[in-house]
Amino acid sequence: MRNHKVLIVDDEADLRELMRKFLEGKGFETVLAANCDIAEQVCRTTRPDIAVLDYSLPDGNALELIPRLRAIDQSIPVIILTGYGSIELAVEAIKLGADQFLTKPAELSALMMLIQRSLENQRNHRKQLVEKTRMHRNALNPFIGSSEAIKRFSELCNKVTATDSPVLILGETGSGKGVLARWLHQNGPRAAEPFVDLNCGGFSRELLDTELFGHERGAFTGAVQSKTGLLDIAHKGTVFLDEIGDVDLQIQPRLLKVLEDKQFRRLGDVRDRRVDIRLVAATHQDMAKLVREKQFRSDLYFRVSTILLNAPALRERAEDLPALSTNILATLSADLGAGEFELTGPALRALQCYSWPGNIRELRNVLERAVLIKGSNVITEKDLHFDVHVESEIADNGSLKTLHEVQRQYIQQVLQHEGGRVESAARRLGIPRSSLYNKLKQYHIGRPSMGAMQ
Repeated sequence: MRNHKVLIVDDEADLRELMRKFLEGKGFETVLAANCDIAEQVCRTTRPDIAVLDYSLPDGNALELIPRLRAIDQSIPVIILTGYGSIELAVEAIKLGADQFLTKPAELSALMMLIQRSLENQRNHRKQLVEKTRMHRNALNPFIGSSEAIKRFSELCNKVTATDSPVLILGETGSGKGVLARWLHQNGPRAAEPFVDLNCGGFSRELLDTELFGHERGAFTGAVQSKTGLLDIAHKGTVFLDEIGDVDLQIQPRLLKVLEDKQFRRLGDVRDRRVDIRLVAATHQDMAKLVREKQFRSDLYFRVSTILLNAPALRERAEDLPALSTNILATLSADLGAGEFELTGPALRALQCYSWPGNIRELRNVLERAVLIKGSNVITEKDLHFDVHVESEIADNGSLKTLHEVQRQYIQQVLQHEGGRVESAARRLGIPRSSLYNKLKQYHIGRPSMGAMQ
């Protein structure tokens, strides 16, 4: 566990040094400032955990400084030291966000007690935030199902929740990369801190720059006020960059500096800002190909892919469709305030025979469409409408596969898995043995030997 960092702001050098020696002797780290301007700069570049402010400073006072520090870090606790102890001043200080108020000359032991109490209050507040999101976290499950593919994926993801290393999630469109990114955050050590996400696809270089890093007032025509970037907002938390392969080449070096040095500079600013984030990125693109074609920097790729997670496509875990469908229908039922929705056997088999080029997102769309159009709570095969024009990424030659082709392939896979035993395959498919024989004949699938039909 790292030591807490205390910002000490006082114009008396001897008192600053006395507090520094005392607190460092108690295991704290310290950073010092003699006035408001220096305090703001130090807070931006070092990101302290708590601030101890003398009320009267050469270029202002603590009440004026608090909003400036809170603009950098809204959660930083503040303790005010003053020789002008009064109820009115204390009330005003609390209104502006001060956590504690101590009159001078203050005993150092009393100051340390207030620091510890403020940090403990901050920890308790974060625990309360975690508790409030517990229900949502439990509902957020990217590992629904019991297939071997999802079991292996779940085991791997659970191993990396405790690390702060960058994560790159690879997977097809709609395979749940965004859900996984949020799950990694909510089950990791930064769960009580901010989670911000940005889809980098479609942004111009200028717009992506200002979204990530922010800008100062007057940095460009139309910049009538300063803008806080997502990196600043996510301080101590997680940044999720979806479609990171689309990040402009001119922005990539700046992103690399954030990961390596934990620093960046706003457009129009002359000072570096310090930020502590964990990066989770995702893409459906072939990143190695982008690197070879000089569209993505190799040094940034190696940095963001410290941990690689490959989200399995839905067609690789067809046996999870019943559980996934039940979960999605339960969510739709709650959202619509309706009763429970139910899939008939033929409807479920139709879902299992489809290739799902759009993965879980497409599954939700198909079920939501059926629920909204259907008059009753029982969804039949006729209620399911698949978008056969969606481009399939699984076709070997890049062309679309028809539903019949997908059915034929799936039956072959099930037969192979069951060792050629038609009765076992029919049971797994959920259809009568006679129907499977008809399918074998319809799709010209070679019938197993008589010995394998037992």
